[in-house]
Amino acid sequence: MRVDRGECDVLTSDGLVRAHWRPSDAFTGGLSVGDQATVTLGEYSLVTDIAPRHGTITRTEVAPGSSGHQVLAANVDVLAICEPCHPGPTLARLERMLALAWESGALPVIVLTKADLADDLESIIQDVTPLAIGVDVLPVTATTGAGLEHIRALIAPGMTLALLGRPGAGKSTLLNALLGEEAMVTSRLRADGRGRHTTTHRQMLMLPGGGFVIDTPGVKSVGLASSEGLEQVFADVEALTRHCRFGDCSHTVEPGCAVLDAVANDELSQRRLDSYRKLQREAAYQARRADARLAAAERAKWKSIHKELKRSARIRP
Repeated sequence: MRVDRGECDVLTSDGLVRAHWRPSDAFTGGLSVGDQATVTLGEYSLVTDIAPRHGTITRTEVAPGSSGHQVLAANVDVLAICEPCHPGPTLARLERMLALAWESGALPVIVLTKADLADDLESIIQDVTPLAIGVDVLPVTATTGAGLEHIRALIAPGMTLALLGRPGAGKSTLLNALLGEEAMVTSRLRADGRGRHTTTHRQMLMLPGGGFVIDTPGVKSVGLASSEGLEQVFADVEALTRHCRFGDCSHTVEPGCAVLDAVANDELSQRRLDSYRKLQREAAYQARRADARLAAAERAKWKSIHKELKRSARIRP
């Protein structure tokens, strides 16, 4: 239900238990909120193993000098991507988070929070819907409860919904509305319209109906681990690429490019094509970096083996 450094809260049939955990090969990417764990109970309760995951929300670390992936939540059935109607959603960020969601295996939905503050809600929905291919777009006003019934309908008993969005997106306010109590601290936007971090840790809470919700700290940046989710997010662009004259078309300058023709005919926006290219480049870079790390780890493993063989040969009688 909650993971801290070296300790965690685990929900058992007898209630909530505070248990210890130690990093090991069993915890790929570390222990995460949402994991189903094996716990040895006692005076010193210890997590000894976790079950295979599904719906794992993983982002690539994008901070300078960082490497590897960060598991934000595990065993998620529905991922609610929260974007505020005020100051307004960012389409490129939505496309990025949708790719993250499709890659995880969880069902994505877009939740437009603070719908009551929108200058023109219908216009916002019309902007978001074309890029949310196969995804429900749900406007919500958590303070009044408007639209909450559509979110509650997604969380059957035993299912888990995770909230993901930038700081100030209204995730904690939405969670409080779903719970019917002030479980999470909320704050107002800054004067410049940017959000403040109110959630500082990931935590799972049980809803009155028996489902679960995971609240995550606001994420300002999300790196993609692969290109697996891009085909769903940019299904319209992918469909166009199949009609290009050349099979290896880069969709930049080639004659007979169906993608460029669609942009020229206003059937595809330049902004969406630019976003597609950017995320494709990023995913390709992450794939190359992952291959480099795997190759380095393999070299280090065999170097250690050869070193041990030489040491054994020297001490052999």
